[in-house]
Amino acid sequence: MTSTLSELLLILVLLTFYCSTQTVATTTIPVHCNPHQAEALLHLKRSFLNPDLSSWIPSTDCCHWEGVTCDTSSGQLLFALPSLERIDLSSNQLNHLTGYIPKSFFDLRRLGVLWLESNQLSGTLELSLVWKLERLKSLILSNNMLSVIDGEDGYSFHCFPKITQLGLSSCNLTKIPGALININGMFDLDLSNNKISGVIPSWIWDIWKNSLSWLDLSNNMFTSLENNPPVLPLHTLHSLNLRSNRLHGNIPIPLITTTTTTRYHVFLDYSNNSFSSIMHDFGRNKISGYVTSSICAKPYLEILDLSHNNFSSMVPSCLIQNGVVSMLKLRENIFHGVLPKNIGEGCKLQTIDLNSNQIIGKLPRSLSKCKSLEVLDIGNNQILDSFPTWLGNMSNLRVLILRSNQFYGPLRLPTESDATSRYFSGLQIIYLASNNLSGSLQTNWFEKLETMMVNSDQGDVLSLQGVVGLKESLYQNSMIITFKGFDLTFTKILTTFKMIDLSNNAFDGALPKSIGKLTTLHGLNLSHNSFTGRIPSNIGKLAQLESLDLSLNQLTGTIPQELASLTSLAILNLSYNNLTGQIPQGPQLLSFGNISFEGNAGLCGRPLSKQSNDSGKKATRPSTSSRDSVGLIILFVFVGSGFGIGFTVAVILSVVSRAQRWNRNISHPTPTNTVT
Repeated sequence: MTSTLSELLLILVLLTFYCSTQTVATTTIPVHCNPHQAEALLHLKRSFLNPDLSSWIPSTDCCHWEGVTCDTSSGQLLFALPSLERIDLSSNQLNHLTGYIPKSFFDLRRLGVLWLESNQLSGTLELSLVWKLERLKSLILSNNMLSVIDGEDGYSFHCFPKITQLGLSSCNLTKIPGALININGMFDLDLSNNKISGVIPSWIWDIWKNSLSWLDLSNNMFTSLENNPPVLPLHTLHSLNLRSNRLHGNIPIPLITTTTTTRYHVFLDYSNNSFSSIMHDFGRNKISGYVTSSICAKPYLEILDLSHNNFSSMVPSCLIQNGVVSMLKLRENIFHGVLPKNIGEGCKLQTIDLNSNQIIGKLPRSLSKCKSLEVLDIGNNQILDSFPTWLGNMSNLRVLILRSNQFYGPLRLPTESDATSRYFSGLQIIYLASNNLSGSLQTNWFEKLETMMVNSDQGDVLSLQGVVGLKESLYQNSMIITFKGFDLTFTKILTTFKMIDLSNNAFDGALPKSIGKLTTLHGLNLSHNSFTGRIPSNIGKLAQLESLDLSLNQLTGTIPQELASLTSLAILNLSYNNLTGQIPQGPQLLSFGNISFEGNAGLCGRPLSKQSNDSGKKATRPSTSSRDSVGLIILFVFVGSGFGIGFTVAVILSVVSRAQRWNRNISHPTPTNTVT
């Protein structure tokens, strides 16, 4: 089968001018068809649009098929299909297509659709060849290993194809193809993930203002938009993606007037740039550094992503109070002030991401009216409030990130009248690290976390739901989580991934045995607290646990033998407690070094050098005030089956004070009490 696919492009090479009729010339020398080439032809036939090729039948001699002849000297197949209108070999399911695209391929003058994306095609392709296909309407070459070059700006021919869809993502482009200015009616243009720099030209919105619906220029090096327009007159736009460029100044807002938006919604992504302002009332009064309520005047706005910019205003109350958007992402700006309180009943927010701003005050109780809310990330702000128990009745809530704020008090259960109701039943990620939460953890609190007790689904990706017109996988939730001791950027979150992080708080008392019921948990971090008593032995029932951190507490007793059965455990930290006795022996526990157990004067046995008859000194509990960092290393890893649950992540490895604490066996220990 592999050889069949390898020959598929070879057959396409032989679509040349001299085969200009569908009639097969009769040869005097008998030639028999190569079975592998016949199979490749049948694969090609399946990609044709309405092929009238009744003679192309398996197990027959392909040399006698309509439009096919076999060269008597070389034995290779030659065929002419002047009616060929469509070829779709994208994301080849059997095997990725390899090799280069030959020039003769572009002699199929009636070709209207050519889709070759997501293969392993390589080499250089000159766009001047494409412009010869006068009937071409849709060309997608994205996500191969091609280098597409524009060549000269001027062309000797004047009849350009009527292309409405062009996909050249990840094609090593260094500029926007100049010939596009000669093409009218563009509907979908994707030039993302290239190396294009400079200014985004104004002719894009001048020429295509009544046709362009999807524009993706993300992950390039654009610095500005020509003439710095406050408004883009793209009247039919559904999606504008300018993410991850070097754009600055005003955010360009599309001026949408078409009635088609009554059926579709508008998706805007301006994240990872240096934008600093939005023009108030679209051009009359510029308020530098602010996002005003005028942004809410855009009808059918579904997604607003202003992440990683320099905005410094208060969060426009209309974005939250009116609940008009489904996904609001404002992370890593300088938004300040309190959050709006009067959220209406019609709130349709599914994601709120305000991480890393300067928001103060309390969480508005009216957030409970956002019944569709799945992700609430307000970490790294200055919110001063008690733990929001009232969020527990939101059955769709799956991710709760409150890290690095000033939340205080215990994790309370519902009131007596609600004690039998479902409480945080859908949560899969609870991230409450680095607050002022205190008190003991109640057994019943963990027993309410139903999603963490069963494998209830097949691992769907958390993404925007129920939005008409949204391209598949266009928008998925992403977040930064400390897992296995490092800050990881998860670009996709599977619903099967479960973790709890309550570190760097003031919790005390015994660890509840009910933790052992969370059998689908992958990460548990209770470090930097004041927990006492023994480690519950039923933690050994958490068969999927990959990271366990109970360090810097006041735990006593022996390490349960049951922990040796956690075969998925990759990270273990029990350091700086008051544990005693022999470390359980087993292949998994023996794989950890001294740093996993240090700071427990009463522990002995491998991997510690101290044996059971040694008399060691009392361990000194390290200071928790140090914030020294070692440096910064960024590592991008795309893993198809990482963390044992099969989801793709991009990993940003930040070796800061938290990681330093794990390597104190070579110097005096001074770990930090802050998760960064």
